[in-house]
Amino acid sequence: MSAHLKPQDVVVLLKLVAIGSRSWTYAGLAREIGMSASEVHAAVKRLTVAQLCFPDTQTVFHGNAVEFLVSGVRYAFPALRGAQTVGLPTSYAAPPLDREISPGNTLPPVWSSRHGTVTGIALTPLYPSVPEIAHADPQLYELLALLDALRTGKARERMIAGRIIKDRVYAAACGAIA
Repeated sequence: MSAHLKPQDVVVLLKLVAIGSRSWTYAGLAREIGMSASEVHAAVKRLTVAQLCFPDTQTVFHGNAVEFLVSGVRYAFPALRGAQTVGLPTSYAAPPLDREISPGNTLPPVWSSRHGTVTGIALTPLYPSVPEIAHADPQLYELLALLDALRTGKARERMIAGRIIKDRVYAAACGAIA
């Protein structure tokens, strides 16, 4: 099997981080992130080949995940910006970074969404279901927004987002994700 990761694999990885030590099924995970069970199964296989999940337990290899998320995703899956739209804030404009980063005078990055309430500049999400699953899962929303800060942010935003992602991934390893 190829280790070429796909964007949806990163969404699955972040959902596994959000789940922490709780048990899960492919069907349940698929429902929660807007994918089919076969897509989730294939994603976990690719994550395993890429050494981001342990092969025997399908749990996150936390050290490798931190390294990949903080240093690799930005280059493997660059963010694409679009036109002005209404959507769900992401990157520095979403929790938890919105408490630490001043927005400035520019329109914030948003995922175009029918649930959106903020006018901003469209940022293409990693996977089409991201705005919907972010709306339904605040914990995953924050991880996805932090990842967008790593993909698009300035140095300070990336530094803060990287620290928070690292803390959350390691907290998930202990079963204490915040």
